[in-house]
Amino acid sequence: MKPTVKPAHANFSSGPCSKRPGYALAQLDVSTLGRSHRSALGKAALGRACSATAELLGLPDGYRVGVVPASDTGAMEMALWSLLGPRPVDAFAWESFGEGWITDIVKQLKLDAVNTYTAPYGQLPDLGRANPQHDVVFTWNGTTSGVKVPAGDWIRDDREGLTICDATSAVFAMDLPWSKLDVTTFSWQKVLGGEGAHGMLVLSPRAVERLENYRPPWPLPKIFRLTSGGKLLDGVFRGETINTPSMLCVADYLDALDWVRGLGGVAETIARSNRNLAVIERFVAANDWIRFLAATPEIRSNTSVCLVLDLPEAGVKAMAKLLEAEGVAHDIGAYRDAPAGLRIWCGATIEAADLEALMPWLTWAYHASKG
Repeated sequence: MKPTVKPAHANFSSGPCSKRPGYALAQLDVSTLGRSHRSALGKAALGRACSATAELLGLPDGYRVGVVPASDTGAMEMALWSLLGPRPVDAFAWESFGEGWITDIVKQLKLDAVNTYTAPYGQLPDLGRANPQHDVVFTWNGTTSGVKVPAGDWIRDDREGLTICDATSAVFAMDLPWSKLDVTTFSWQKVLGGEGAHGMLVLSPRAVERLENYRPPWPLPKIFRLTSGGKLLDGVFRGETINTPSMLCVADYLDALDWVRGLGGVAETIARSNRNLAVIERFVAANDWIRFLAATPEIRSNTSVCLVLDLPEAGVKAMAKLLEAEGVAHDIGAYRDAPAGLRIWCGATIEAADLEALMPWLTWAYHASKG
């Protein structure tokens, strides 16, 4: 039977992700629009984006947060090109974005001393092979595979190398061990449902020390430069951005941060993501034609939830199109490089009630596509 109840909000895309519940453009503080980002007003708004992020995430003393160009990708590229080189590198990948960082390290930076540890979609490589004397590059959550790092015990507290972590679909949804992360990047359009084109770069004191004492042998474009005269451009971490940001996007991000604070902080956004995942876990447990791509529960993402079905690829695509046509689930087809399946965003801006309403539609669309 075709269900009659539809989700109130059908935006389950894994990026850009759904806006927060109750979101309205009219609620944004747009006093910075039409003003210079270098004005006192503009710098204050950008500075608040940095300081409020650090406060809500509970970052350790001495950690710095900056707004940088080009989303999470730009933040990661800035880190890789600015910091890698003086030590061997251990790079871990289990889906397309991690593979992209390996391509940068091996084929673009052309570093010689690189160890790559990879795993197929649905699995994790052996993180225990990370050498504490090496720099380590990895994603915390594989957005296109639905596989996350379960914990940070494999990262030594007495490490000599830096840990560089792409955490874009993990920040605000997973409990990250910040003291073990020297460089962390993310973007606003994931768990917070913010707008694109801007990245966040979080640096530990150890990362700052590397920046101030190491000069890469390759040229760095202006938007990658974080030092001048051997000293950190500290203004970047107080709201003095390298290039011109969208102040409308900044206002949108500040609204999202205020929403997190109003919920009670990151503990609640993590709890919301976990509750959302639980809806799908109950559904999968009750239906033998659908399963998680992640091989085991402990590595199962609570944001980018990837599912595979007992259907050929054409059937899976037909199912996603049916759900789209009915207006019950937009943009939930698997990532183009991933195994055929569905990818349903369960980050904190999603309401569990909408996922509950979606589940019967999955059953209907599966049987309709199967025939």
